Amino acid sequence: MKILVGWEPSPEIETIELMLNVGSHEVVICRHAAVYIDTLNKSHWDAVLLSLDFPSADEATAIFKATQEALPTSPIVGVIRNSEFARLIEYISDGLHSHIIRDDDQNFIMLLISILEAAEKNVRALRDQVVAERLSEEVRSVRKLQESVVPKDLPKLRDYSVVGRYEPSEIRVDGRNVVVMAGGDYYDSFALNDDQLVMLVGDASGHGVKACMSIMTMHTLIRMIRENRFIDTAEFVGAVNERLCRSDIVQDEGGFITLLYSILDTSTHQLQWTCAGHPLPLLQNMDTNEISTLGDEDQIGLPLAVMQGWNYECLSAHIPPRSRVLLYTDGLDEAFPPEGDALADQFGVAGITDALKESINMSLDDAMNHLFNKSTEITAGAGRHDDTSVMMIERK
Repeated sequence: MKILVGWEPSPEIETIELMLNVGSHEVVICRHAAVYIDTLNKSHWDAVLLSLDFPSADEATAIFKATQEALPTSPIVGVIRNSEFARLIEYISDGLHSHIIRDDDQNFIMLLISILEAAEKNVRALRDQVVAERLSEEVRSVRKLQESVVPKDLPKLRDYSVVGRYEPSEIRVDGRNVVVMAGGDYYDSFALNDDQLVMLVGDASGHGVKACMSIMTMHTLIRMIRENRFIDTAEFVGAVNERLCRSDIVQDEGGFITLLYSILDTSTHQLQWTCAGHPLPLLQNMDTNEISTLGDEDQIGLPLAVMQGWNYECLSAHIPPRSRVLLYTDGLDEAFPPEGDALADQFGVAGITDALKESINMSLDDAMNHLFNKSTEITAGAGRHDDTSVMMIERK
C-alpha cells in the first residue's frame, strides 16, 4: 500500500515513520505543505495520513480539501488532538473517512497502520461495489434488448416437442460481487408453413453491447427475409451472410457471428441445416441411447460477416421415432472450473454426451435442466464465462 503522510515537524514524527515502515508498505512523509502538495500530485496514493494541524490548524483545511480533490477515491485518515472535537466534526462533515485521537503519550501511533489498512480495505470494497452496481445497471439495459428477441413461446407440433433455454454468463468483480453479463447468444424457432419448422442458434463474438447489437441485427435480418422462398438452408444463410458483411455494427473490430440454421419438415421427418462456424447438432437415439454428431467438421462453413460470397453447405438427416436433436452454442461445452485449463478441463462434447445419456428417461424439460446443471457443476460456483443457448427437439 502506498501511504502519503502530511505532518508538521514534531518529536513524534520519527516514531510514526518507524511504525509505518514496518511491512511492505511504501511510505512518504512530508513535513512542509509545499512539498506535500507537490508529492500529492505526482503519484497515486492508496491512503493518506493527515495531521489536522498540518502545517498549522488554520491551514489544515486547505490541505485536506486539496487532498480530496487530488485523490477522490482514496481514504484520508485524520489525526486530531483530544481537545478539538469541534474541528473534527467539521472534517467529518466534509468527508473525512476515519480519524484517530492524538494523545500526549503517543499511544495513537500504535494504531496508525491498522487504521490505515482498514480504511483502504473499506474504500476498495465500496469502490468495487459501486463498479459492480454500475456494470449491473448497464448490463440490465442491454439484457432487456437481448431478451426481447428470445422467443417466449415455442411452436407446438404434432409428434414433436421443442424446448429452448438461454442463460447469461457471470463474472465476479474482485472475486466477490457477481455480475450477470449480457452477451451475444440467441436462439429462435418459428413455423415457415404447416409442415416446416425453423430452429436456429447463434453466437456473436465478444460480450456486452456490441455482441447484443450484432445478434439483434441478425435477428432482424432473419425475420425480414424469412418469407423469401429460399431453396434450402444454405441459400438462406448465404443471403444473411451477404447482408451482415455490409453491416458496420457486426464488422466493427473484426466481429462475426456463428450460426446453425435448420428446418425440420414434420411431414417427412427430414432435418435440413447449414452451419456457419458453429458447433454441429447432436442426435440421440432414445432406444439405444447412442449419440452421434450430425455432419463432419469439414462441413462447417465460415462464421457470418467474415467473407462475402462464401458458399455454405446444406446438410440433411432423417429424424427417427424416439429421438432427440440438440442445438447449442459453445458456452455449454466450453464451461470449465475456475482453477482449471480452459481447453483441457472444459465440459466438452463428452460432458454433453454423458448428460444426455443420463437424462434418457427424463422429460424433455427435465433433460434440458439436467444438461445445464451438469455443465454448471464443472464451474464450481464461479459461473459461466460465456452465455449459453440450447434448443432440444424430440420426435415422439
